[in-house]
Amino acid sequence: MSNPAPAGRRERKKAATREAIASTALRLFLERGYRNVSMKDIAAEADVATATLFSYFSGKEEIIFDKNDQVRQALVSAVVDRPAGYSILDALEQWALSTQLVRAADDPDFQAFKTLVLGTPELDAAWRRLWHEHGQTLAETLMAESAGTPWQPSLPEALSLAHTVLDSCDLARSDDRPSEAITKIFRLLRHGWAH
Repeated sequence: MSNPAPAGRRERKKAATREAIASTALRLFLERGYRNVSMKDIAAEADVATATLFSYFSGKEEIIFDKNDQVRQALVSAVVDRPAGYSILDALEQWALSTQLVRAADDPDFQAFKTLVLGTPELDAAWRRLWHEHGQTLAETLMAESAGTPWQPSLPEALSLAHTVLDSCDLARSDDRPSEAITKIFRLLRHGWAH
């Protein structure tokens, strides 16, 4: 993927407004609970018109997961734009180590966000659906990147690897040393289980 052109003033202003709305909404959700906050409440607190709010976000779920597209792009880019000589597993390990699930394991703000998501059934279901979609995207990327090679995976194999990589991030966050847990998981992926 090529680097995007520097954002113009208008784009920077829109990005700042979007970020301010998302931050305001998250604060309200944490204070009052997800179900007790309406889009109108968010607009009022963020000091934007309700119509303006809907021009940025279609609903509360989209606000909560406003970084979803960035996560997906980073995941694809980790494979497609990996440095020369870097294996796909090397690239995915670096991606996993850089994810917020691993990096922010001890961050109270991120833990509050996770508690909100996991404690709200509709958000938990949405997170699992989005994570599943990332797995599908990664599997398709793995197949495309390895097309024509002797080690090109079938769709079930690619999906299995993709979901293992994504699940490793979620599982590692509960470990005392999440980075070490990721490293061990990828060692197992590379070399198998020496039993």
